[in-house]
Amino acid sequence: MQNKTTDYDWAGGRGAQWRDQLEGMEAMLAPVDAPLIEALALDRPYRIGEIACGGGGTTRALAGAAPAGSAITGFDISPDLVAAATARAGDIARFVEADVAAWRPEQPFERLVSRFGVMFFEDPEAAFANLRHWLAPGGRLAFAVWGPPAEVGFMAQIRATIATVIDIPPADPDAPSPVRYGNPAKLIALLDAAGFHDAVSQTWRGDLPVPGATPDQAAGFLLESSSMATAPLRNASAEVREGVRARMAEACAGHMKDGRVQMPVRVEIVTARG
Repeated sequence: MQNKTTDYDWAGGRGAQWRDQLEGMEAMLAPVDAPLIEALALDRPYRIGEIACGGGGTTRALAGAAPAGSAITGFDISPDLVAAATARAGDIARFVEADVAAWRPEQPFERLVSRFGVMFFEDPEAAFANLRHWLAPGGRLAFAVWGPPAEVGFMAQIRATIATVIDIPPADPDAPSPVRYGNPAKLIALLDAAGFHDAVSQTWRGDLPVPGATPDQAAGFLLESSSMATAPLRNASAEVREGVRARMAEACAGHMKDGRVQMPVRVEIVTARG
Protein backbone atom coordinates (compact mmCIF):
# COMPACT_ATOMS: atom_id res chain seq x y z
CA MET A 1 0.00 0.00 0.00
CA GLN A 2 1.22 3.47 -0.71
CA ASN A 3 -0.01 6.81 0.47
CA LYS A 4 1.75 10.01 1.43
CA THR A 5 -1.09 11.61 3.32
CA THR A 6 -1.26 11.59 7.09
CA ASP A 7 -4.40 9.45 7.43
CA TYR A 8 -3.13 6.63 5.22
CA ASP A 9 0.61 6.69 5.79
CA TRP A 10 0.90 2.92 5.63
CA ALA A 11 4.69 2.96 5.65
CA GLY A 12 4.55 4.83 8.95
CA GLY A 13 1.84 5.65 11.46
CA ARG A 14 -1.12 3.89 9.87
CA GLY A 15 0.86 0.67 9.45
CA ALA A 16 1.86 0.77 13.11
CA GLN A 17 -1.73 1.49 14.15
CA TRP A 18 -2.94 -1.55 12.19
CA ARG A 19 -0.20 -3.69 13.75
CA ASP A 20 -1.26 -2.63 17.24
CA GLN A 21 -4.83 -3.78 16.52
CA LEU A 22 -3.76 -6.74 14.42
CA GLU A 23 -5.49 -9.64 16.15
CA GLY A 24 -8.81 -7.84 16.24
CA MET A 25 -8.58 -6.54 12.69
CA GLU A 26 -7.69 -9.94 11.26
CA ALA A 27 -10.55 -11.59 13.16
CA MET A 28 -13.06 -9.00 11.96
CA LEU A 29 -12.03 -9.19 8.31
CA ALA A 30 -11.59 -12.98 8.14
CA PRO A 31 -15.07 -13.68 6.67
CA VAL A 32 -13.99 -11.96 3.45
CA ASP A 33 -11.13 -14.40 2.86
CA ALA A 34 -13.23 -17.34 1.66
CA PRO A 35 -15.07 -15.57 -1.20
CA LEU A 36 -11.89 -13.73 -2.18
CA ILE A 37 -9.83 -16.91 -2.39
CA GLU A 38 -12.62 -18.70 -4.23
CA ALA A 39 -12.44 -15.98 -6.89
CA LEU A 40 -8.76 -16.84 -7.48
CA ALA A 41 -9.70 -20.26 -8.91
CA LEU A 42 -6.82 -22.15 -7.29
CA ASP A 43 -7.27 -25.33 -9.31
CA ARG A 44 -3.59 -26.32 -9.25
CA PRO A 45 -0.33 -25.12 -7.65
CA TYR A 46 0.44 -21.50 -8.50
CA ARG A 47 2.92 -18.76 -7.74
CA ILE A 48 0.74 -16.38 -5.72
CA GLY A 49 1.56 -12.75 -4.94
CA GLU A 50 -0.40 -11.06 -2.18
CA ILE A 51 -0.53 -7.27 -2.39
CA ALA A 52 -0.74 -5.37 0.92
CA CYS A 53 -0.53 -8.55 2.98
CA GLY A 54 -0.79 -6.72 6.29
CA GLY A 55 -0.18 -9.04 9.21
CA GLY A 56 -0.57 -12.22 7.20
CA GLY A 57 -4.17 -13.17 7.99
CA THR A 58 -5.21 -13.69 4.39
CA THR A 59 -1.84 -15.30 3.73
CA ARG A 60 -2.66 -18.04 6.20
CA ALA A 61 -6.07 -18.55 4.62
CA LEU A 62 -4.40 -18.75 1.21
CA ALA A 63 -1.93 -21.33 2.44
CA GLY A 64 -4.76 -23.44 3.77
CA ALA A 65 -6.70 -23.31 0.50
CA ALA A 66 -3.95 -23.47 -2.14
CA PRO A 67 -2.97 -26.86 -3.61
CA ALA A 68 0.27 -28.39 -2.40
CA GLY A 69 3.25 -26.98 -4.24
CA SER A 70 1.92 -23.43 -4.38
CA ALA A 71 4.35 -20.65 -3.44
CA ILE A 72 3.03 -17.53 -1.71
CA THR A 73 4.82 -14.19 -1.38
CA GLY A 74 3.25 -11.36 0.59
CA PHE A 75 4.15 -7.72 -0.02
CA ASP A 76 3.52 -4.67 2.13
CA ILE A 77 4.96 -1.18 2.34
CA SER A 78 4.81 -1.19 6.14
CA PRO A 79 7.92 -2.57 7.86
CA ASP A 80 5.86 -3.05 11.02
CA LEU A 81 3.33 -5.24 9.21
CA VAL A 82 5.95 -7.20 7.28
CA ALA A 83 7.67 -8.00 10.56
CA ALA A 84 4.37 -9.03 12.12
CA ALA A 85 3.43 -11.20 9.14
CA THR A 86 6.82 -12.89 9.17
CA ALA A 87 6.51 -13.64 12.87
CA ARG A 88 2.98 -14.99 12.52
CA ALA A 89 3.13 -16.82 9.19
CA GLY A 90 6.73 -16.89 8.00
CA ASP A 91 6.79 -20.66 7.76
CA ILE A 92 4.11 -20.77 5.06
CA ALA A 93 5.08 -17.79 2.90
CA ARG A 94 7.80 -15.28 2.13
CA PHE A 95 7.18 -11.66 3.08
CA VAL A 96 8.77 -8.67 1.37
CA GLU A 97 8.73 -4.99 2.28
CA ALA A 98 8.04 -3.20 -0.99
CA ASP A 99 6.06 -0.37 -2.56
CA VAL A 100 4.06 -2.41 -5.04
CA ALA A 101 3.23 0.72 -7.03
CA ALA A 102 6.81 0.82 -8.29
CA TRP A 103 8.59 -2.43 -7.38
CA ARG A 104 8.65 -5.41 -9.76
CA PRO A 105 9.30 -9.07 -9.00
CA GLU A 106 11.97 -11.01 -10.85
CA GLN A 107 9.38 -13.54 -11.98
CA PRO A 108 5.68 -12.78 -12.61
CA PHE A 109 3.00 -14.44 -10.55
CA GLU A 110 0.23 -16.65 -11.86
CA ARG A 111 -2.20 -15.32 -9.26
CA LEU A 112 -2.43 -11.90 -7.61
CA VAL A 113 -4.66 -11.23 -4.62
CA SER A 114 -5.35 -8.33 -2.30
CA ARG A 115 -7.82 -7.91 0.55
CA PHE A 116 -8.52 -4.20 0.93
CA GLY A 117 -5.06 -3.10 -0.18
CA VAL A 118 -5.38 -1.46 -3.59
CA MET A 119 -7.39 1.64 -2.62
CA PHE A 120 -4.52 3.77 -1.35
CA PHE A 121 -2.23 4.41 -4.33
CA GLU A 122 -1.27 8.04 -4.85
CA ASP A 123 -1.15 7.46 -8.62
CA PRO A 124 -3.49 4.53 -9.32
CA GLU A 125 -2.99 4.63 -13.10
CA ALA A 126 0.77 4.17 -12.72
CA ALA A 127 0.38 1.62 -9.91
CA PHE A 128 -1.95 -0.67 -11.84
CA ALA A 129 0.16 -0.33 -14.96
CA ASN A 130 3.10 -1.53 -12.88
CA LEU A 131 1.08 -4.39 -11.40
CA ARG A 132 0.27 -5.53 -14.92
CA HIS A 133 3.91 -6.64 -15.10
CA TRP A 134 3.40 -8.70 -11.95
CA LEU A 135 0.83 -11.01 -13.54
CA ALA A 136 1.87 -13.72 -15.99
CA PRO A 137 -0.01 -13.97 -19.30
CA GLY A 138 -3.23 -15.86 -18.67
CA GLY A 139 -2.88 -15.36 -14.92
CA ARG A 140 -5.73 -14.21 -12.69
CA LEU A 141 -6.16 -11.55 -10.05
CA ALA A 142 -8.78 -11.06 -7.36
CA PHE A 143 -9.00 -7.80 -5.40
CA ALA A 144 -11.46 -7.21 -2.55
CA VAL A 145 -12.52 -3.58 -2.07
CA TRP A 146 -15.18 -2.04 0.13
CA GLY A 147 -18.56 -1.22 -1.41
CA PRO A 148 -20.32 2.16 -1.21
CA PRO A 149 -19.74 3.94 2.14
CA ALA A 150 -23.39 3.69 3.19
CA GLU A 151 -23.26 -0.09 2.74
CA VAL A 152 -20.15 -0.72 4.83
CA GLY A 153 -21.86 -0.86 8.21
CA PHE A 154 -19.05 -0.12 10.62
CA MET A 155 -17.62 2.71 8.49
CA ALA A 156 -21.03 4.31 8.01
CA GLN A 157 -21.72 4.05 11.72
CA ILE A 158 -18.38 5.57 12.69
CA ARG A 159 -18.88 8.51 10.36
CA ALA A 160 -22.49 9.09 11.42
CA THR A 161 -21.59 8.94 15.09
CA ILE A 162 -18.67 11.35 14.86
CA ALA A 163 -20.72 13.70 12.67
CA THR A 164 -23.11 14.27 15.58
CA VAL A 165 -20.40 16.20 17.42
CA ILE A 166 -17.82 17.20 14.80
CA ASP A 167 -18.28 18.64 11.32
CA ILE A 168 -16.76 16.18 8.86
CA PRO A 169 -16.02 17.56 5.38
CA PRO A 170 -17.23 15.53 2.40
CA ALA A 171 -14.72 12.94 1.29
CA ASP A 172 -12.94 13.35 -2.04
CA PRO A 173 -14.18 10.32 -4.04
CA ASP A 174 -10.95 10.17 -6.05
CA ALA A 175 -8.54 10.44 -3.12
CA PRO A 176 -6.95 7.43 -1.42
CA SER A 177 -9.43 6.01 1.09
CA PRO A 178 -10.97 2.68 2.12
CA VAL A 179 -14.08 3.31 0.00
CA ARG A 180 -12.34 4.78 -3.05
CA TYR A 181 -13.75 2.01 -5.28
CA GLY A 182 -17.17 1.76 -3.70
CA ASN A 183 -18.27 2.07 -7.29
CA PRO A 184 -16.28 -0.86 -8.71
CA ALA A 185 -16.60 0.51 -12.24
CA LYS A 186 -13.77 2.92 -11.37
CA LEU A 187 -11.45 0.05 -10.52
CA ILE A 188 -12.51 -1.97 -13.55
CA ALA A 189 -11.74 1.02 -15.79
CA LEU A 190 -8.27 1.34 -14.24
CA LEU A 191 -7.57 -2.36 -14.78
CA ASP A 192 -8.76 -2.16 -18.39
CA ALA A 193 -6.55 0.86 -19.02
CA ALA A 194 -3.56 -0.94 -17.48
CA GLY A 195 -3.91 -3.82 -19.92
CA PHE A 196 -5.71 -6.43 -17.85
CA HIS A 197 -8.50 -8.40 -19.52
CA ASP A 198 -12.07 -9.38 -18.66
CA ALA A 199 -12.26 -7.31 -15.46
CA VAL A 200 -15.56 -7.85 -13.66
CA SER A 201 -16.93 -7.34 -10.16
CA GLN A 202 -19.04 -9.58 -7.97
CA THR A 203 -20.80 -8.29 -4.86
CA TRP A 204 -20.42 -10.12 -1.56
CA ARG A 205 -22.51 -9.25 1.47
CA GLY A 206 -22.05 -10.53 4.99
CA ASP A 207 -21.69 -9.63 8.65
CA LEU A 208 -18.31 -8.88 10.17
CA PRO A 209 -17.79 -9.71 13.87
CA VAL A 210 -16.51 -6.67 15.74
CA PRO A 211 -14.05 -7.59 18.52
CA GLY A 212 -15.29 -6.95 22.04
CA ALA A 213 -17.43 -8.81 24.54
CA THR A 214 -19.77 -5.84 25.01
CA PRO A 215 -21.07 -3.01 22.82
CA ASP A 216 -18.83 -0.59 24.71
CA GLN A 217 -15.75 -2.72 24.02
CA ALA A 218 -16.74 -3.07 20.37
CA ALA A 219 -17.17 0.70 20.14
CA GLY A 220 -13.73 1.22 21.65
CA PHE A 221 -12.16 -1.15 19.15
CA LEU A 222 -13.78 0.56 16.15
CA LEU A 223 -12.81 4.04 17.28
CA GLU A 224 -9.23 3.06 18.14
CA SER A 225 -8.53 1.00 15.02
CA SER A 226 -10.20 3.03 12.28
CA SER A 227 -8.45 5.88 10.51
CA MET A 228 -11.93 7.27 9.87
CA ALA A 229 -12.15 7.90 13.62
CA THR A 230 -8.60 8.74 14.61
CA ALA A 231 -8.27 11.56 12.09
CA PRO A 232 -11.32 13.66 13.05
CA LEU A 233 -10.92 12.90 16.77
CA ARG A 234 -7.19 13.63 16.85
CA ASN A 235 -7.59 17.05 18.46
CA ALA A 236 -10.93 16.49 20.17
CA SER A 237 -11.35 17.01 23.90
CA ALA A 238 -11.75 14.12 26.32
CA GLU A 239 -15.40 15.11 26.77
CA VAL A 240 -16.04 14.89 23.03
CA ARG A 241 -14.25 11.56 22.79
CA GLU A 242 -16.28 10.13 25.65
CA GLY A 243 -19.49 11.34 24.05
CA VAL A 244 -18.58 9.76 20.71
CA ARG A 245 -17.73 6.47 22.39
CA ALA A 246 -21.06 6.46 24.26
CA ARG A 247 -22.99 7.07 21.03
CA MET A 248 -20.94 4.45 19.25
CA ALA A 249 -21.68 1.93 21.98
CA GLU A 250 -25.40 2.63 21.56
CA ALA A 251 -25.07 2.00 17.82
CA CYS A 252 -23.14 -1.23 18.43
CA ALA A 253 -25.83 -2.43 20.83
CA GLY A 254 -28.27 -2.25 17.94
CA HIS A 255 -26.14 -4.70 15.99
CA MET A 256 -25.92 -7.47 18.58
CA LYS A 257 -26.43 -10.89 17.05
CA ASP A 258 -25.69 -14.24 18.66
CA GLY A 259 -24.09 -12.54 21.62
CA ARG A 260 -21.71 -10.25 19.75
CA VAL A 261 -21.67 -7.10 17.65
CA GLN A 262 -21.86 -7.87 13.94
CA MET A 263 -21.86 -5.20 11.26
CA PRO A 264 -23.29 -5.79 7.78
CA VAL A 265 -21.00 -4.91 4.87
CA ARG A 266 -20.90 -4.91 1.12
CA VAL A 267 -17.65 -5.96 -0.51
CA GLU A 268 -16.81 -5.92 -4.21
CA ILE A 269 -14.52 -8.71 -5.42
CA VAL A 270 -12.97 -7.64 -8.72
CA THR A 271 -11.32 -10.23 -10.93
CA ALA A 272 -9.33 -9.92 -14.15
CA ARG A 273 -6.89 -11.86 -16.33
CA GLY A 274 -3.38 -11.09 -17.44
